[in-house]
Amino acid sequence: MTANSSKLDDATISFLQNFEAGVAISVFYIFITAINLLGNGLSMWLLLFRTSPKTPSIIFMINLTLTDMALGAALPFQISYHLQGYQWNLGPNMCSFLTLVFYANMYCSILTMMAIGIDRYLGIVRPMLFRRIRKKKSITIISCLIMWGLVLSTLYPLMTTDLTFHVPQLNITTCFDVLKANMLPSVAAWAAFLFTMVFVLFLLPFCVTTFCYISVIRKLASDSKTSQKKRAIRLALIVLVVFTFCFAPNNFLLLIHSVLRLYYKKSVYTAYKLSLSFSCLNSCLDPFIYYFASKEFRQKLRAIINLHSLSSGDSMKMENKETLCSAQ
Repeated sequence: MTANSSKLDDATISFLQNFEAGVAISVFYIFITAINLLGNGLSMWLLLFRTSPKTPSIIFMINLTLTDMALGAALPFQISYHLQGYQWNLGPNMCSFLTLVFYANMYCSILTMMAIGIDRYLGIVRPMLFRRIRKKKSITIISCLIMWGLVLSTLYPLMTTDLTFHVPQLNITTCFDVLKANMLPSVAAWAAFLFTMVFVLFLLPFCVTTFCYISVIRKLASDSKTSQKKRAIRLALIVLVVFTFCFAPNNFLLLIHSVLRLYYKKSVYTAYKLSLSFSCLNSCLDPFIYYFASKEFRQKLRAIINLHSLSSGDSMKMENKETLCSAQ
């Protein structure tokens, strides 16, 4: 929401007084944080220490896991903020930093999933033409740095602006729930900011990713290796689900809300806020992308599961043997 003064409209006040919505979002964030840190912690350990060689896909997955774990570390602060009734007590610098982490995770995840899709496209659809390119780790690392540079340059206003806002009617200080209209110098600057986020960082990568996975599935459609084809289809479906249900609602509602707020003084912020929390679900689904995208990751995870099953079976056998001996 944007505001030109300390007095807010009734819709904004009503949203900030909706304690039940804040509790619901907090419970959802707790669920996301637990799965995020568990799943991505295991994924990072496998990717860094148990997966070799470090192919382009693996490097992209490490980049994606880092962003997911950063989000998992930031969510507890959001949980506390919502449970305290949208009262921010950690100061403007911490507010800006955590907001940056929140949005950087979303857009770096989008760009990284696009990069993984392009890598699979090159490996399956164009293997001869791009074989040399795919083997150069430096290109992959440079690609990751370009992604971060693009995201951070786009989100630069969030780093340089005080995103806290004191609401005298409720005697609370919000964090990124009410934006000052002068955060950017003009309506044209706001339009450029929103256009870059929605179209450059979301819609374009979504189209590229969709093209890559459709091309991969078509290429494998006549392949005799049905297991490879099934994994490619499952990977494509997971990625499209993440884009469609985690990222698309948030980005489109951001655009709609901003246009309504800037030009018509109306708001759909409650829906946008809920979609923003739902976008964090992507960090829980990313390990499934690793499983279907990387043969090495899949093999190492299966090995761990098999070892656990074997050790459990051995324990049961020992217990049965001891029980039998004691009965004798």
